[in-house]
Amino acid sequence: MPKFLLSLLFICTTSLVWSQESQQERLEQRKAQIQQEIKENERLLQSVKKKEKSAVSVMAIQEKKIALKENLIKTTEKQAKLLSNDMYINQVQINKLKKELAILKEDYAKMIVKSYKSRSEESRAMFLLSSKNFQQAYKRLQYMKQYTSFRKIQGEEIQGKSKELVVYNQKLEVQKSAKQKLIEEKEKERQSLEQEKKEQEKLVNAIKKDKNKIANDIKKKQQEAKAIDRQIDRLIRQAIAEANRKAAAERAKQKAAATAAAKEKKAAALAAAKELANANKTTKNAKPIAKPVETEEEPEPTTRESISSTKIDLTPEAKIVSDNFRANKGRLPYPVERGKITLGFGYQPHPVYKSLMVHNSGVEITTDQGATARAVFDGVVTSVFDLTKVTKAVMIQHGDYFTVYQNLSSVNVSMGDKVSRKQALGRIRSNGETGKTVLKFLIYQNTSYINPAGWLSN
Repeated sequence: MPKFLLSLLFICTTSLVWSQESQQERLEQRKAQIQQEIKENERLLQSVKKKEKSAVSVMAIQEKKIALKENLIKTTEKQAKLLSNDMYINQVQINKLKKELAILKEDYAKMIVKSYKSRSEESRAMFLLSSKNFQQAYKRLQYMKQYTSFRKIQGEEIQGKSKELVVYNQKLEVQKSAKQKLIEEKEKERQSLEQEKKEQEKLVNAIKKDKNKIANDIKKKQQEAKAIDRQIDRLIRQAIAEANRKAAAERAKQKAAATAAAKEKKAAALAAAKELANANKTTKNAKPIAKPVETEEEPEPTTRESISSTKIDLTPEAKIVSDNFRANKGRLPYPVERGKITLGFGYQPHPVYKSLMVHNSGVEITTDQGATARAVFDGVVTSVFDLTKVTKAVMIQHGDYFTVYQNLSSVNVSMGDKVSRKQALGRIRSNGETGKTVLKFLIYQNTSYINPAGWLSN
């Protein structure tokens, strides 16, 4: 029973060590990734400092760098904690091996003493010859062989345990060195972080001196954003009106076809009645048959159907598309392969002046330089238009939903094209001054803004 418990403890300990080693590998990979991001951020920061006259963009990059360094310190702390756990487990194993080794050596020493006392060949021979019968002599001989074999096995076990103890001690020493290295790295990063925060404080103070200029810059950018929003709203209304015109024309066509069919049916009925009446005149005693009453046709209404430009009158096919889009809320892919939301939807406070609010009709997603925008769902391109001299936008219809992709330097699609989920739409423009590559992404239902963050997959 004790052996079973020891075996079970060994299996559990081994599994725990393996699991922690796997976690260490993942943390090391994450750490390398963060360090690479910090390097890229530092390169971008130096580039921006040379080109950017305003400190706002520099501060935004600096903030990201501080966040990355804080993340790196947390990852290092996790590594150190896991390493401490490994060291504790190894120390437990060393203590266990020392106890087992002490017991083995003690038993082995007693056996050696006993063997020494009965070392002569005469005593062994007498032990066999003093047997009462042949069976007892055979059993005594077997016992002597087993005793010798057990002593050999015990000696080998002591040797094996000793080697295992040496290995664990070496492993513990390596782990102590690794932990010391992690502590030094953590301290170095902490000092670097303090320096970054001091630089950030200087930037904030520099920005605060120029509040009026920043407020004017924000106002100008907001006016530009509102002008773009009005342009998109106008295009969406045009798309809605066009879709409704097509739907109305299709309904009118179907109604005209139904009216024509009804007229043909009525004309056929009248012709049949007249033919029957003529046949009855030739019969002398036939009773008079009442003539069919010809009713005047009501004139069709001449009033034209009003066309809405604010809400799509969905056809059965468009309703299916719209329902499918809605069903994928929270599961839509990002409109870029890699990136994260850096400016949210609605009113957002300025990074320094919290009282200065910035309105955003969609979300801004920062991605890699040279990245491509991609469709989040199947749909039809309803518009490709210019925002500025160097930027374009693409609008895609999904039933009564629209998605808009802004800040493209080049476009791969044309108006009327059918696009599929994750299909490339165009290349995203990188800002020449800041070096940042940002896609502005919007979702509308008819003419109403929707927060895209809740629709995109996490």
